[in-house]
Amino acid sequence: MNPTSITYPAGAVTSTGTVVHVAEAGDGRTAIVLDSTAFHPVDTAWPDQPADRGTLRSGGRVFEVVDAVVGATDGGDLHLGPDVPVRTGTEGWTFVVAHVVDGAGPDEGADVEVHVDAEHRAALSAGHTACHLASLALDAALADAWRKDVPADALGAPAFDSLAISESRILPDASRDVYRIGKSLRRKGFDPAALDDLASLAQRVNGRLAEWIAAGGSVHIEADGPALADRRTWVCELPGAEARIPCGGTHVASLAELVAVTVAFELTAVEGGLELVMTTTATPS
Repeated sequence: MNPTSITYPAGAVTSTGTVVHVAEAGDGRTAIVLDSTAFHPVDTAWPDQPADRGTLRSGGRVFEVVDAVVGATDGGDLHLGPDVPVRTGTEGWTFVVAHVVDGAGPDEGADVEVHVDAEHRAALSAGHTACHLASLALDAALADAWRKDVPADALGAPAFDSLAISESRILPDASRDVYRIGKSLRRKGFDPAALDDLASLAQRVNGRLAEWIAAGGSVHIEADGPALADRRTWVCELPGAEARIPCGGTHVASLAELVAVTVAFELTAVEGGLELVMTTTATPS
């Protein structure tokens, strides 16, 4: 089995392909692997963006895709979703997109048309782009909270987002990011007092986001190749800078597609420290 060739990084919502493998997916479901697809699957290691919605059409029949996951094989059985034992891109493994349908699907060798729900994809793409912008704006707003040198983000600010994040979820026209502020982050030099005034923090983050959205910069995905495991990078033109972040998700093609991106914060005490939740909302144009 060859790696799945993917077309969604360029924004495709339709594609054609041939069924190269069929496997049981449990609960009476079937996993359909195509040689090429526009369908975005949920990633096993970092499942921030949900799978696309849509259908497979073959032989005059329409099959609703109830899930899409990453599959992997080292030449033996095909492992699906949470059962994949290695990270995407591990040498010696082949990585594919498995389209999960209820009951039986198209047979191996069948030609298939892929149709992605374009409206749902657009909402997730807006949410994912907004998530990246918000993380960069948050890093900039907290730049003075560090007493030690730490790795920098894509714009050169101390990378609070990548150092503190514990969970990220992309939602339609939104995202939710959870940050853990505990002993480890404090040892790295972060001062939790920077979070004492969340209203001021939100104001600073939202002000920077408004400037970026108003500039309407271009957004695209650079890919090292068409295979699912090939490295992909989100590239966004911002005033005076170009942001580049490794990312396997989908995105808008321009910040002009968004009227606004705003954030809100919640801070709670948890065992061993604090938990900061950033909810980001994108308003499409």
